[in-house]
Amino acid sequence: MFASLSDRLNATFKSLRGKGRLSETDIETTVSQIRRALLDADVAVPAVRAFTAAVRERAGSAEVSQALNPAQQVVKIVHEQLIEILGGDSREITFAKHPPTVIMLAGLQGAGKTTLAGKLGAWLKEQGHTPLLVAADLQRPNAVTQLQVVGDRAGVPVWAPEPGNGVGDPVATARTGVDQARAKYHDVVVVDTAGRLGVDTEMMQQAVDIRDAVRPDEILFVVDAMIGQDAVTTAQAFSEGVGFTGVVLSKLDGDARGGAALSIRTVTGAPVLFASTGERLGDFERFHPDRMASRILDMGDVLTLIEQAEKAFDEDQAAEIANKIAGDGDFTLHDFLQQMQQLKKLGPMKKMLEMMPGMGQMREQLENFDESDVTRIEAMVQSMTPAERANPKLINGSRRSRIARGSGTTVSEINGLLERFEHAKTMMRSMARNGGQMPGMGGLPGMGGMPGAGKKSKGRMAPPKKTKKGKSGNPAKRAQQEREAAERAARGPQAPSGSSFGVSQDPGDVDPTSLDLPAGFEKFLGRR
Repeated sequence: MFASLSDRLNATFKSLRGKGRLSETDIETTVSQIRRALLDADVAVPAVRAFTAAVRERAGSAEVSQALNPAQQVVKIVHEQLIEILGGDSREITFAKHPPTVIMLAGLQGAGKTTLAGKLGAWLKEQGHTPLLVAADLQRPNAVTQLQVVGDRAGVPVWAPEPGNGVGDPVATARTGVDQARAKYHDVVVVDTAGRLGVDTEMMQQAVDIRDAVRPDEILFVVDAMIGQDAVTTAQAFSEGVGFTGVVLSKLDGDARGGAALSIRTVTGAPVLFASTGERLGDFERFHPDRMASRILDMGDVLTLIEQAEKAFDEDQAAEIANKIAGDGDFTLHDFLQQMQQLKKLGPMKKMLEMMPGMGQMREQLENFDESDVTRIEAMVQSMTPAERANPKLINGSRRSRIARGSGTTVSEINGLLERFEHAKTMMRSMARNGGQMPGMGGLPGMGGMPGAGKKSKGRMAPPKKTKKGKSGNPAKRAQQEREAAERAARGPQAPSGSSFGVSQDPGDVDPTSLDLPAGFEKFLGRR
């Protein structure tokens, strides 16, 4: 969603690189470019003014003028101001001291409240709560049925005493839902209310009546992140008429400009608590302003990626495969298939790759990434026999043809898969042995050990390598060389020239008791 804004901001920062000092002109140009980028992203004007004023003030202060790298300091300032405009610190849901906790959802029609109610119920269930969904949207056709379907998929019960479609009293439904939760010992109640097409006086009064009837601990305003400034206007009107304690951004995976997400906190003062990032029930996450700011500046969001991986991956299985990669076993195509199946639980590969730092520079490749390639690879591996997965060397020409027919692919694709698998296995094993370093890359950042990676000193040439002398073509001289080699072999290995210790001795022949060592030191010599 923030791709355009991210590209504009990074282009602005790129023009500052290499400057040892920033003039007032540089700062004004940078602030002006940031202002245009935010306005193009459909950020509200009050939010833009507050943001650029803070950046201008801090960019002209001593923290930038005295910095060793002013450009990086400006990036740091923009990052911190983005965190501030997005809400500062993350806030948890306020749970009632005496259950049930009542959470009321409100927002415009079409913002995705009903689907989000199911996602919130599934998230609460994962956190160890026992939620109950209440179908109080009796206005929209089939809204009650939709909530029942979503609740069934999430494994969360739904209270729906009225059929909806314009029939029933939403205030009474919400009130009896809270009573039902109290009777059945549900500790959280999520009340789904009817949406509105705009600032509708009648629907606004209905929201006020539901609020007064159930006295919610949290009122979450659901905002469609794709509709821009209209979301901010409606949120402001709803805040004045009903009030809300937090915001949920839906459809954050869309391709709109995303100005609502950057504006609503400044305009309403309410923090963003959650974000819906897809259509699946699991595409729902806590909103962290610092992580979202890092995504906008193309710094990645590794923490969210790790959290999602921890939920999707089996720890014991991951540890077993890690040991195999390190060399304690053979990493097979069967293990590779299991890893792919676990990766699919995380969601689309494109979405995961976007959380990696620096991926904004590869946006075109990410856009062209075909998710079906993952399915094709899975089909190829599943078309192999268990013996072939365990030992890919068994896969000869006829077997490759059979696997290609079984997976609906070609022999060349099978060949490519096997080659990439062997290459990846070798690379992962080398990284495991080097402590996570790429082969030949050395242990220090920027100190490349690969050919051509380092700079040679000017005017110096690398010393010639010593090569092993071959046998002489002169029969007499060759016989002399052979006699000297035989004598050296008979004498055995000797200490290097200049050594003070003479001929080396096998450590196993040394008696530790004769060395006058400190007590307990003999264990380091293999004697206990």
